[in-house]
Amino acid sequence: MKVAIASDHGGINIRKEILQLMEEMNIEYEDMGCEDGCSVDYPDYAIPVAEKVASGECDRGILVCGTGIGMSIAANKVKGIRCALVHDVFSAKATRLHNDSNVLAMGERVIGPGLAREIAKVWLETDFEGGRHENRVRKITDYESR
Repeated sequence: MKVAIASDHGGINIRKEILQLMEEMNIEYEDMGCEDGCSVDYPDYAIPVAEKVASGECDRGILVCGTGIGMSIAANKVKGIRCALVHDVFSAKATRLHNDSNVLAMGERVIGPGLAREIAKVWLETDFEGGRHENRVRKITDYESR
């Protein structure tokens, strides 16, 4: 698995925590910034990560900003992306099992680094369940194709 990851200025600390987690899990990743705490525009980071996932260059993406909301909205504008804004472990697992989410968004001002690690770990380890959920996900992709 290869993961594209980025944050804006509001998510740098959690992004660094998730980078360390992926190192520990031996997951290949592409860190797409941002580099410092200077104010940046979240679409400039969310859209390139989403495009890497949509193109197949990366299998999944992780985005972090202050709330996760802006990143998730921007990422979901890219065709083929199912970005889930998650702030609890149950939802992280459910969105992989049932929705086959391919991008995870989190908010650093909403959750702390310990919970963010747990969420990311569960999300990275959980596979899509398929079955009855395949038809539901297919309806989304069919709609995107219109």
